[in-house]
Amino acid sequence: MTRDETLLYLSSAAVASACRDLDPVAVVASALVVHARGETVLPDESYLAWEAEPGSSARSIGMAAHLGGAEPAAGVKVINANPANVARGLPRASGLTLLFDPDTARPLCVMEGARLSALRTAAVTALSIELLAKRRVERLAVIGAGALAEAHLDLLVPRLRDLRELRLHDLAPERAEDLRARHGAEMPEVRIELTSSPEEAIRGADVVVPVTTAEVGYIRFAWLAPGALLVNVSLDDVLPEVVLRVDKLFVDDWRLVSTDRRRLLGKMARAGLVAGPDSSGTRSRRVDGELGELLVGTKERRSSDSETVLVNPFGLAVADVAMAAEVYRVARRQALGLELDR
Repeated sequence: MTRDETLLYLSSAAVASACRDLDPVAVVASALVVHARGETVLPDESYLAWEAEPGSSARSIGMAAHLGGAEPAAGVKVINANPANVARGLPRASGLTLLFDPDTARPLCVMEGARLSALRTAAVTALSIELLAKRRVERLAVIGAGALAEAHLDLLVPRLRDLRELRLHDLAPERAEDLRARHGAEMPEVRIELTSSPEEAIRGADVVVPVTTAEVGYIRFAWLAPGALLVNVSLDDVLPEVVLRVDKLFVDDWRLVSTDRRRLLGKMARAGLVAGPDSSGTRSRRVDGELGELLVGTKERRSSDSETVLVNPFGLAVADVAMAAEVYRVARRQALGLELDR
């Protein structure tokens, strides 16, 4: 049976194997450059939410994208979640990524998506640190100790050569302890401290990464040390005062961030408190730029190690699809996955 007659399926294990043969930060950076050059199609995400069993809510998000440039790619990521899954002994989030042939639009591959989504998110954080952290990052604070925190530690710790202290906080202390136990032996030169509160973890940290399911803000500006970088990948962890008072504010795509009705920055934009990077004649707090603009050099990075910086990335399907396309290429080279009849 020819490849045109089959569809490749990549399990979580196959995706993990392929990811070991690629640089996720480089893949995400390349995708953001293509996006900054206007060579992508990025529609609004679809958001489906419903009430599951009593006291439980579920949601499904569909994120589609097309990338042009030297290596065109197209696809859709579907990521589902229910916080109650944790009590069931299941991961909170799960999903699938579908990759299409950019010329024929025929589906090429279906791959497990949650692992890839977490790695993409961690890669955005790592890229933000490369672009916007101060020169020496010695103290890292991670708020939350779930699968996303694990993906961040796996990717960030080897890249932060000056790291001396890692502070972890989770509402479930045993989860933070488990994370410390799994990673402690891998980083003997780094002191891992479990804190009793988010404030204790954040004060004095050079980089702060909240990876939680919080829907109500709690991080105060006063907790941030001068020069700190806060990469707000959870989106709702910071209070509005942080957005308004940081020295620099960056996003990954202002249009998507500003039109979102559920997350903090979108709400602040609709209230007239935050404006886009190219807005003029406004008293609102302006976004300083997008990550892709930093990569192509059309926006300026931090100007000193004393500036406090907030990155509030929405999470772009162009990065997910770029990652999926690279995983697919590696899988084909390594003969990974299962061929399914169409």
